[in-house]
Amino acid sequence: MQLTGRRGATLITVLGALGALTGAASAQAAQKTVWLCRPGLASNPCAPKLTTTRISGAGVVGSRLKVTKDAKPKVDCFYVYPTVSGQSGLQATKAIDPEERSIALYQVGRYSQTCRVFAPVYRQITLAGLLRPEEVTPAMGAQAYGDVRDAFRDYLKYDNKGRGIVFVGHSQGTYVLRKLIAEEVDKKAAVRKRLVSAVLLGGNVTVKKGKDVGGDFQHIRACRSATQLGCVVAFSTFNQTPPNPSRFGRPRQALGVGPADSSGLDVLCTNPASLRGGAGKITAIFPSAPFAPGTAIGLLTTQVGFPMPTVATAFEQADDVYTARCSNANGAHVLLLSGADALKPLPDATWGLHLADANIALGDLNALVRKQAIRYAAQR
Repeated sequence: MQLTGRRGATLITVLGALGALTGAASAQAAQKTVWLCRPGLASNPCAPKLTTTRISGAGVVGSRLKVTKDAKPKVDCFYVYPTVSGQSGLQATKAIDPEERSIALYQVGRYSQTCRVFAPVYRQITLAGLLRPEEVTPAMGAQAYGDVRDAFRDYLKYDNKGRGIVFVGHSQGTYVLRKLIAEEVDKKAAVRKRLVSAVLLGGNVTVKKGKDVGGDFQHIRACRSATQLGCVVAFSTFNQTPPNPSRFGRPRQALGVGPADSSGLDVLCTNPASLRGGAGKITAIFPSAPFAPGTAIGLLTTQVGFPMPTVATAFEQADDVYTARCSNANGAHVLLLSGADALKPLPDATWGLHLADANIALGDLNALVRKQAIRYAAQR
């Protein structure tokens, strides 16, 4: 699957449009929310076993790690998955396919250590839609956003009961959550008080230049300490200086889309291993199960180059193999890795390590959310 040339250049245009299509969504008839993950589901990919084996950067199997799961989580995670649907149409149905189940396990399953996970199925723009962007209509983007918005409102009405909320998203999921949080959280003080944090990866979250706020959100600031609440973590990962133009790390206007005043904005980068700035060793965590075998995106994920030895546990964890720092080289604000030369940017160099955004520092992100959840519960 190659997304290069003209078709690849339209990715941000298609995804960025999702964040602007709320008017049409309000006119759509509400449909019953379908949950990919929700407490009590018989087969829940967001509630896996958390057994873990430590591995080295070369894939050498080490010791087992003890992972303790909270018996009664005090907060919830609301997760919106990235572009994974391999359905043949431009827009996915609400059917749950292997790709959705795998991505939930990969990207948010580990957070079940700390939170109850809610993940709605939504009519996202499919991989086929990204390859044929000229055929994607505003109504499709509106339905994708509307599905998530309606699911979030259902969650608040029936499930939240005043609990803290952690948002988790990646790629198309982050673009949808940027709009959802701006409309349904940032503007509403009562909901904003429940915000523990938002982990919004691979989706160009914006702030005012030189600031930790502004841009997408007017009240929700960047996370700069492990005890800070109501804040956002955002980054896109590269292992080399992003080429020009890169898909990520630049405000939308720099890619030919977005508002005319994007020149006053920057893309936020927060290093989960060093929130106040500077470099830090990161902890990568991946499920040991292969990603949706037999699918196009499943094949692509195997080509990134992470060592994945066979282990008997549900997860593999690599400590201190990679070092991360936020970099603004070549006009792109990204999380730049060192020690990761063996990893392959896919589908091409302009994407960086987009396919690994959610897992490359998952240990650090999970640890941050746990500390924030403890702080939130202590303040209730």
